[in-house]
Amino acid sequence: MSNFLNQFTKDVEANLPGFIAVCVTEVSTGICYVSHSVKADFDPEIAAAFNLEVVKAKKNAISQLGLDSKIQDILITLDSQIHIIDVSENGEYFIYLAVDSSKANLGMTRALLKKYKKDIVSEL
Repeated sequence: MSNFLNQFTKDVEANLPGFIAVCVTEVSTGICYVSHSVKADFDPEIAAAFNLEVVKAKKNAISQLGLDSKIQDILITLDSQIHIIDVSENGEYFIYLAVDSSKANLGMTRALLKKYKKDIVSEL
């Protein structure tokens, strides 16, 4: 598992222009399986902990509204960054990713995350 996750973080950093940070978190427990940041002052585990509450709140809202739907991703656009919370198809994990909005390509970023979130479910 750790080899896969280490390779995942290397691949994401190498293949996403504007990469800032990434974290893979289990929704039910809040356990962070891997995290990595290129900025010393950006802690992806803290960000993922707060974003876990966002995922739980959105899941609760979907349930309360009686929607038969699952979260694919949650996009948060800041002045200079894009934060993506990409939830696995089974809803057990999410990838939290932060990129520099002036360098990142949102379509390419989402496509890469979609590929990896399938692998994460099978590897964890």
